[in-house]
Amino acid sequence: MEYSEIYVRRIRELCKQRGIAINRLATMSDVKQSTLDNIVRGLTKNPRVKTLHKIALAFNMTLAEFLDFAELILFLN
Repeated sequence: MEYSEIYVRRIRELCKQRGIAINRLATMSDVKQSTLDNIVRGLTKNPRVKTLHKIALAFNMTLAEFLDFAELILFLN
């Protein structure tokens, strides 16, 4: 598994939990729809930290909270 797949899973799971569509997340995060689509489709393999930070803020999370989840921790170990 790659980092990009883990980010996608995290974004999709948070959207599902909160009832947010990907296009709504783009608006909430001030990330271009095309950029977010490319991340979610796996076309962007290494999104910028600034982009991930904007997405985290849209979920009302810090970047640290956004990145603090079991799949990523297991991947790093």
